[in-house]
Amino acid sequence: MALPPDYHMHTLLCHHAVGEATDYAAQAVKLGLTEIGFSEHNPMPRDDYDSWHIYERDLDNYVEQVQKARRDHPSLQIKLALEMDFIPGLEGWIEDLAARHPWDYLIGAVHYVSDSWDLDNPEKVAEWKRHDAFEVWSAYFERLTQAVESGFFEIVAHADLCKKFRYYPAQDCTPLFTRLLEAAKKQGMAMELNTAGLRKDCKEIYPSRPIVELAHRIGVPITFGSDAHAPGEVAMNFAEAIQLARDAGYTHCCRFGRRKREMIRF
Repeated sequence: MALPPDYHMHTLLCHHAVGEATDYAAQAVKLGLTEIGFSEHNPMPRDDYDSWHIYERDLDNYVEQVQKARRDHPSLQIKLALEMDFIPGLEGWIEDLAARHPWDYLIGAVHYVSDSWDLDNPEKVAEWKRHDAFEVWSAYFERLTQAVESGFFEIVAHADLCKKFRYYPAQDCTPLFTRLLEAAKKQGMAMELNTAGLRKDCKEIYPSRPIVELAHRIGVPITFGSDAHAPGEVAMNFAEAIQLARDAGYTHCCRFGRRKREMIRF
């Protein structure tokens, strides 16, 4: 049986990945995937905002890379998307980017819990020691819920990214998860099972099993993503993600085209 689509992949244009889109597509074909999607980090209003978003001048180049991958690998369905950071006050920027190209889907992500702290940045791990873990998790899920409620996106990215460095609250975070997932259900959004967490300190898929099980109970559909930053990471650990999804009760995942969703069995 074919693997489900890998809808979360990056390229060298984000400055912390390697390989062009066609290299990732070649790996997908080798693995037997029938569909993938590129979701590069969106440009920010300033190119010097940080070191890991693509430059605005490279946005058209990114789209051309994906189009080249389509030409190079005609047997593979290749979707064009962005992973877009939701930062309050930049909603107009998101709307601007969303209108620039015929995206197949947009992934809504939160990395920044303040103007200067991207909480998953390895260079800023020390910042965790200056904050209470529950306060950070609460701020993260509050902003991620705002992203969902904005209506800008089709998919929620790595829903518990805040666990990356293993700073866990003592308090029960189920109310935070529930509010996020109920908002996703209301907005008709999907949640990704992102296998990159298995390659990080937390050694666990994003999001955790309790969140996936809760998402199924609430009725939030899913997608799969490797969050590949190198061609060799395409569909990495998908067997584990598929098993997690099935254990939670899922039998179908989403596929997208021009911001429209359909369900397919995996």
